Amino acid sequence: MTTATRTSVDVLVWDALGTVLDPELDQPITDLGFVTEVRVREESSSACTALVRLRLPTYFCAPNFAYLMVADAHDAVRGVDAVTGVEIRLEDHFAAEEINAGAAAEQGFAKTFPRQAGGELADLRLTFQRKAHLACLERACRQLIQDGWQIERLARATLSDLCDGPDAESLLRRRADLGLATGPDARLFVDDHGDPVSAEKLPARLRFAQAVRVSVDGNAHFCRGLLETRYGTRVPKEDAR
Repeated sequence: MTTATRTSVDVLVWDALGTVLDPELDQPITDLGFVTEVRVREESSSACTALVRLRLPTYFCAPNFAYLMVADAHDAVRGVDAVTGVEIRLEDHFAAEEINAGAAAEQGFAKTFPRQAGGELADLRLTFQRKAHLACLERACRQLIQDGWQIERLARATLSDLCDGPDAESLLRRRADLGLATGPDARLFVDDHGDPVSAEKLPARLRFAQAVRVSVDGNAHFCRGLLETRYGTRVPKEDAR
C-alpha cells in the first residue's frame, strides 16, 4: 500500500466517522472534537487496520452514551471498503476499558455492564432520535413561520413546502432514521409515530420542538466548552443557526 493510498483511506475513515453522532447532541463526533487520531496501519499489500482514538468532554460522561458512540464508530469504519481491521480506543474515561472491549467484541451494552445495565440501548437511541427529529423540525419550519404561515396552514404543510437547504436535508435524514415518510407529499408536522398533528395541537408541538432544539444546541455548546477546558484545545464552533 502506497503512502497516497493510506492517505486516501484516512480520509474515507474520517468521513465514515463523520456519520457517527453523539446521541444526545445530534452532532457528528468529528465536528465535536471527539476524534483525536485516525491512522491506517498496513498489514499486507491488500489489508490494513484503521486505528481511531476518541475522547469525551469529561471523565464521567455517561457510559451508555459513550458505548453507543464507540460501537457506532466500529460499525461506520468497518463499512469502509479498504479497511480489513478496526481498532477504536476511547481514552480518559472511567469505563474506557470495559467499553473498548465490549464494543470490539460486539457483545452489547448489557453484557458489557451486566451489573449496571437494565438492558440494551435501543430505547435510549430511539428517545434521542425523536428529540433530534423535533429539533430539526423546528429549524426547518422556521422560515415558513417567518414568512407568515399561520397555524391552519402549517397543519396542512407538506415536506415540499420546506425551503431547500441543510435544515431540510437534516430533517429528512432524521425522519428516515425513525421510519417516517420522506416523500414530498408527506405531512410536515407529525407525531413520533408519523400521524399528522392537528391544528389544535400544533402550537404545543411547536413550543415543545423549540424547547428541545434549544436544549440540544445548548448542551452541544456546553460540551464543546468542557472539552476545550479539559484538553486546552480549541474545538471549531458549530454553524450559527
